[in-house]
Amino acid sequence: MASPGFALSAFMLLWLIRSVVNYPNGKVTQSCDGMIPQHGHSPQSEPIHRLTVSDRTFRPGDKIEVTLSGPPFKGFLLEARDAERLSGPPIGSFTVIDSQVSQLLTCEDVQKSAVSHRSSSKKTEVRVYWNAPSSAPNHVQFLVTVVEKYKIYWVKIPSDVISQPNALPFTTPKATRMPLSTSPPVSHLTKPFNASDCGNKKFCIRSPLNCDPADEPACVFLSFTRHDQSVLVEMSGPSEGYLSFALSHDRWMGNDDAYICIHEDQTVRIQPARLTGRSHPVMDNRRLLEDMAWGLTDGVIQCSFRRNITLPVEENRFDLNASYYIFLAAGAASDGKISKHSKQPLITYEKYDVTGSAKNVGGSRSSLLLKAHGALMCMAWMTTVSTGVLVARFFKSVWSKAFLLREAAWFQVHRLLMLTTSALTAVAFVLPFLYRGGWSWHAGYHPFLGCTVMILAVLQPLLAAFRPPVHHPRRQMFNWTHWSVGTATRIIAVAAMFLGMDLPALDLPGPQKTYTMIGFVGWHIGTEIILEIHAYWLSRKVQILDDDRIQILQSLTSAEAEGHAFKKAVLAIYVCGNVTFLIMFFSAISRL
Repeated sequence: MASPGFALSAFMLLWLIRSVVNYPNGKVTQSCDGMIPQHGHSPQSEPIHRLTVSDRTFRPGDKIEVTLSGPPFKGFLLEARDAERLSGPPIGSFTVIDSQVSQLLTCEDVQKSAVSHRSSSKKTEVRVYWNAPSSAPNHVQFLVTVVEKYKIYWVKIPSDVISQPNALPFTTPKATRMPLSTSPPVSHLTKPFNASDCGNKKFCIRSPLNCDPADEPACVFLSFTRHDQSVLVEMSGPSEGYLSFALSHDRWMGNDDAYICIHEDQTVRIQPARLTGRSHPVMDNRRLLEDMAWGLTDGVIQCSFRRNITLPVEENRFDLNASYYIFLAAGAASDGKISKHSKQPLITYEKYDVTGSAKNVGGSRSSLLLKAHGALMCMAWMTTVSTGVLVARFFKSVWSKAFLLREAAWFQVHRLLMLTTSALTAVAFVLPFLYRGGWSWHAGYHPFLGCTVMILAVLQPLLAAFRPPVHHPRRQMFNWTHWSVGTATRIIAVAAMFLGMDLPALDLPGPQKTYTMIGFVGWHIGTEIILEIHAYWLSRKVQILDDDRIQILQSLTSAEAEGHAFKKAVLAIYVCGNVTFLIMFFSAISRL
């Protein structure tokens, strides 16, 4: 069975491959209108590919062969437009010649009105047929967007204009390509940001809470400073790839207004984007931003920009004079392409209006509900259940006297610990569902193992409630069943905790969490081995060869007293070790 880490790595690899040319399978219908790839880079100015046609005239119903050729390229998008209105909808339909290379798309609700690549394999020529419709305009021009690689592409390369026979000569100036907006000027930062005005003039989010980026390179810093009808944003933090923040109406990724600072070719590209879910962000035009500046120092990315508080509705950006949750994330980037953030984003505890009163706030990378889930599960399956198992296995002779309900003390301690385990598990089991609002398909095998543990944790005490008397013929079967179910539950629970500690939502630090879990398992197994060895040594010691009954009883009593004291000491040390582990674990998650 593959581990969640392997599954996550495979998913990220597939996603990264997908992003090489944005959509290697050519399903680029979202780019039909502007024919601009969502790559976040500026297109090349002078085309090096040719778009030719088989005939300069056409009649409705004719087929015109259109050929795209030139140096090797990976992706393309081909459409036919009214030559007198190139910003209009696609005209006519296409027929592919080689279905292994190209495919038909539906643009503007018109079937077969565009052609794109079928894969990201390199191509030097593509040929298709254009079918002239009965309602064709007098003049038609073909436009193609060509992608050589992620950062290198050409937008709306034109063909010659083709015309109907009786049409007047085409004299309208050729506006074959959309004018490319000039990128706003970007300056270089000469000194790091500082937190001196946080809570006074600036609305700041910092992690750790009171860190200062001027003195601490590891400080994750985001500030908003209002100036009349605009806001100056400053962001800083350690990252070799990118830093980003997003404004969100809830605590979940999707339908958010994001801004990304990407380390690229020894510079930092500042890019507004829209998050439409867990997919790659859709990059927007940088003309929305002003006064952009950046800096790179020893693995720390800094960037700043100014944005108007309100923007035209068609820009699909959030107004800054409302309250939002604020996300801060960082991750890897390669050749200008960003990957999924390497750790859980820092999310503010509540919604804030960054244009309101200046504040100094923090956030958490893990939900309080998930912290409680992890704490309760560790308490149950690393303390109460393990202690209960040791009591039942080695302390029957130590605490054999009956009290209260006329049952042996060891049994009452064992039962109390096991019922506590089931209760803690039931409470902890509910918390992730409250957090997610349902089932999570992004947590790997952990939730499946957790459900199995929950079922067995309920089944085990139910089985125990129907145990037969000591001398009943079925008592031996019950003992084996009770032991088998309990052991299987403990093993599955430990596996679930190992996997759960690696989930980004809990965000436990580095490899220490794994080493700590391994240490605890070794601690428990070591304790059981010591008690087993001691029990064997004790049984050997009381095997007195002398037939004198009094001597046997005296030796047995002395050995038992010595053995009981040793077992109690081992149990006390074991419980203290467990408590120490829990304190360390609670301390770790409380800092998240």
